[in-house]
Formats: sequence, structure tokens, C-alpha cells
Amino acid sequence: MSIALLILGGLILLCVGGDLLVRGAESLALRTGMTPLVAGLTVVAFGTSSPELFISVGAALQDLDDVAIGNAIGSNIANLTLVLGLAAWVRPIRVESQLMKMDAPILIVCSLGLGAMLYASGMLTRGYGTVMVIALAAYIALSIRLGKSDGPLLEAEFRDSRHKAPAALTACLALVAAGLVMLVYGADFFVDGAVRLARLLGISEVLISLTLVAIGTSLPELASTLIASVKGRGDIAIGNAIGSSIFNILAILGVTALIKPLSMGEISWIDLGVMTLTAVILLPMLFTQRRVSRLEGAFLVACYMVYLALIAVRAT
Repeated sequence: MSIALLILGGLILLCVGGDLLVRGAESLALRTGMTPLVAGLTVVAFGTSSPELFISVGAALQDLDDVAIGNAIGSNIANLTLVLGLAAWVRPIRVESQLMKMDAPILIVCSLGLGAMLYASGMLTRGYGTVMVIALAAYIALSIRLGKSDGPLLEAEFRDSRHKAPAALTACLALVAAGLVMLVYGADFFVDGAVRLARLLGISEVLISLTLVAIGTSLPELASTLIASVKGRGDIAIGNAIGSSIFNILAILGVTALIKPLSMGEISWIDLGVMTLTAVILLPMLFTQRRVSRLEGAFLVACYMVYLALIAVRAT
């Protein structure tokens, strides 16, 4: 199978499979009596990160540890610059919820924590993975508690932005099963194609994971964030970008490290620094102006272009 077909076919399977998994899992959650807000902060948030999870796990099982880590780091950088920047450029994003403004400092702490773990041992052990998964559970619990305190504002946004009613049980299970199968095969095709492309171009596989793989797996976040921005749901747009980045660190890397410890490999401290810096840049936007303007959105996109230029220099 050709490289282009592997990458394109894998990407399509990842995007469609992720969407099916989200729709099925969310409907199952709503059938249990879970509110749209809680479902949005847990099931939907985890579901939209499922392509990254399957990519990282698949890469780790092929002993491509730095690709697994690079996928999460690259996706975070893309989420906070390209995705959020384009959404703000389409329509300035206003932030009303205290919950969403809480996420930026938490993301900075998670980024610094990831750097500290890698600095301490040069790898993510199963012990570190356990800590990250526990931190994820605490984050979800705190998000639900603070989300409820925001009252009707955020609850209405989550209710209006999702499906109107849960599907039948058999339909829910079919969607989940189909989504999981497509994610497994999509991740396998996509990683295989990315590795072949890196070898064909004679560049490091980790650089491909930081760029092509990261952008590809960020497409679901890009689509949902742009839609939320166009509809004027600023809290949802911010939550998609920042919340997914927190999930990438705690869930994607945490779960993957539990399955197989990950060595840092060719991951650069520059990549970790850029990931943390992008989260820091968002702080004044969220806490002082309560909005991300079009100009700031353009600045975020420009930051991503600069990062891609740095990647290109490293590849030569």
C-alpha cells in the first residue's frame, strides 16, 4: 500500500472512528442520566482525544516511544496555536466560565510536570503513568464540580452543542464498536504511513510525529472548535483546545505509559518548552481581556508557523 494511501486512509478512519465513538459513548452516558455538562466534560472530552490515544499506544507497541510522546506534544502545540488561533480569527472568543479559565493554569502545571518527569529519568515509567491517570481523575472531578457552579450558562452551552437525545441502546453499542475498530486500524495505517514517509524523506520519525501526525490527529479538535466559535460558544471553543491538551498529557501519555514505559528518545527540550510557553501565552488573554481577539488569534497562528520553521531547520 502506498504511503499517501496509508496516511490518508488512516486519517479518515481516525476522524470517522473518533466521531462514532464520541456519539455512541455520549448517548450511552446520557441514557444513564448523566447531564450534558458532565458528559461533555468527561465522555466527549476523552472521545475527541481518542485518535491521539490510539496513535500513541500503537507507536509505543512498535517501540516508537519518542513518536508516542511527540504525537501528544505536537498535538498540544497545534491545539493551542493553530486550532485556537484559527477559531479566534474566524470570530473573537469571549470566555465567561470560571471553569475554562481554570484550565490554562492546570495545563501549565501538567506541562511542567511532564518536563520534570522526563528530566528526572529520561522516560515515562509505569509509576509516572499511574500518577498522571490519578491526576486525570482529580481534574475531571474538579471540572465537574466547578462546571456545575457555573450554573445554567455552561450547562446550556453543552446541551445545545451536542445531540438532542440519546440513541437506542443497540445503536449506541454499534457506534462504539464501529468507532473502536476504525480507530485501531486507522492508528495502525497512519503510524505505518508516517514512519515510511520519514524514512523516505530521510528525516527523524519524531519530527513527523510533531508535525504531520500532530496536525492530523488535531483535526477533530479543529472542526469542533471552529464550529463552537462560529456559533458564539466561546467556553466550548476554549474548552476543546485547552481541555484536549490536558487530556493529551494526563490521559494519552498516562495510559500509554501504563501499557508500556516510554523513553524520551529524540524529543527535544525545545518542544517541551514551546508546549509550556503556548499555555503561558494564553493566561493574559483569558484573565485580563476575557477574550481572544482576531489579532491574538493571528498571533497564535504565526507562532505555530515559527515552530514549523524550527522543525524544518532541525530536519536539515
